[in-house]
Amino acid sequence: MKCLFVTVGTTSFDDLIACVSAHDSLQIIKSLGYNRLILQIGRGTVVPEPFSTESFTLDVYRYKESLKEDLQKADLVISHAGAGSCLETLEKGKPLVVVINEKLMNNHQLELARKLHKEGHLFYCTCSTLPGLLQSMDLSTLKYYPPGQPEKFSAFLDKVVGLKNKH
Repeated sequence: MKCLFVTVGTTSFDDLIACVSAHDSLQIIKSLGYNRLILQIGRGTVVPEPFSTESFTLDVYRYKESLKEDLQKADLVISHAGAGSCLETLEKGKPLVVVINEKLMNNHQLELARKLHKEGHLFYCTCSTLPGLLQSMDLSTLKYYPPGQPEKFSAFLDKVVGLKNKH
């Protein structure tokens, strides 16, 4: 059973949930061989109706104590660009697509996603380019992100958000 997990963390990102649960996106997801889609919708107001057929299951929830179990099950993770969600997914060795929330102004999500993409650890896109990326991306090109280096990650974050001098 191939599983796709979508997470928005503790925030809301209705555009992402609406995009992923749209009919066309579900067709793409199914065509890629996924037969389970788990949506973690946070505080969002877009709440897709869960369903289950012989060949496909859609699960929806707001929050869980831990995302560990869903990350474990996932063959692919689509996430908002929150640093915590990115790090947790990458440390589990899961392929990651980060979707930038274009409605957030002055956020550092794009810089974070860009840097991790440049290093070959993830793909990133916006809601409008997600369907195309799902069809064209090659997950085998992603590089493993070595876990257990939170100091490297936090130093990188400090640099991105301008907390430390950029050397």
